[in-house]
Amino acid sequence: MRVYYAGDIHGSEKCWRKFLSAAAFYEADVVILGGDITGKALVPLVERRPGEWSAHVLGRDEVARGEEAATELEKRIRFNGFYPYRCSEDEYRGLEEDEEYRERVVTDVMCRELERWLELADEKLADSDARCFVMPGNDDEFEIDTVLARSTRIENPDGRVVRVGAYQLLSCAWTNPTPWHTARELPEDELEAKLEEIATALERDVPAVFNLHCPPHDSGLDMAPWLTDDLGVVIRGGEQVLIPVGSRAVRATIERHQPLLGLHGHIHESRGTATIGRTLCLNPGSAYSEGVIDGVLVDLDGDRVVRHQFVQG
Repeated sequence: MRVYYAGDIHGSEKCWRKFLSAAAFYEADVVILGGDITGKALVPLVERRPGEWSAHVLGRDEVARGEEAATELEKRIRFNGFYPYRCSEDEYRGLEEDEEYRERVVTDVMCRELERWLELADEKLADSDARCFVMPGNDDEFEIDTVLARSTRIENPDGRVVRVGAYQLLSCAWTNPTPWHTARELPEDELEAKLEEIATALERDVPAVFNLHCPPHDSGLDMAPWLTDDLGVVIRGGEQVLIPVGSRAVRATIERHQPLLGLHGHIHESRGTATIGRTLCLNPGSAYSEGVIDGVLVDLDGDRVVRHQFVQG
C-alpha cells in the first residue's frame, strides 16, 4: 500500500488543490491530510464605491475595480491561506468593533469555504479508487467537523481506528497545550487517556499506522522556537533557541503500542524522521504560506515500511 501524507495547509487553497491531485500524481492508494486544514484570518473586501472594493492583503492596500478584478483578488487571498469577505463600510466597522460578531462571521466564512473545498474534492476524486482522509488539527474549530461529515468523498478519521486494506489507521487531532490556547488541546495525562481509549479498538495482529497531529516529545520532529511568557522568541548568540515541544503522551502511546508507522505534523519547522522502538515516525513539515505542500510518500508491504520519500509540490 502506498500512502501520501501531508498536513498544516492552514487554509491555502493552492495547497488543497495540490493535495487532491496527489493520489493520481503519486499513484497513492491512500492520501491523508493530518490536521490544521483551515485558515487563520479574514480579509475584508470593503465596497467603498459601487463595484469597487478595497482590501489590505499581505501588508499592501489593494483596490479591485469591477467583478473580474474582485474575483481575481479573492483567488489570490485564498491561495495564501486567508478568507476573502465582501462587505459594506458599515459592516466593516461592525467587524472592527464587535469581537463576538467578527468571530461568528469568521466561522461562517470558514465553513462555507470548506464546503466549497469538499465540492472540489468530490469532483477531483470522483473517478479515483484512493481512500482520502482529512482530519482536523488543534487549530481547527469544532464547527468544521459537521461540514466534513457531509462530504461524499472525504473521510474524517479523527478519534477512531479505521481499517484500510491490510492495515488499521488510528487518528487523533488533539495536542498537548500550546502558547496559543487553540481549540483541541489537552493536558498530557488527559491526552494520553484519550489516545488509550482510541487504541482499545486496535486489532492485535493487524499492522497499524498512527495518524497523530502532534509529534512525539523529544523526537527531533518537534523542535520549535523557545518562547517567552509574552510570546517573544528567545535569542542566544544571534540565533533562535529551539526546544522540543511535542507530546509526552504521544510518545508514550507510540512506545506502548509500537505501530508500524507514525505520521505527524503540527510543528512546521521540524521536517524529518525518527525511530521510536520499531516505529518509524515522520513529519514532512509545512511551507503552506509559500503555496507549497510538503508531504511524504510511504510504501508499506506486510509489516514493513519498504521506503519513504519526502516530496514537495
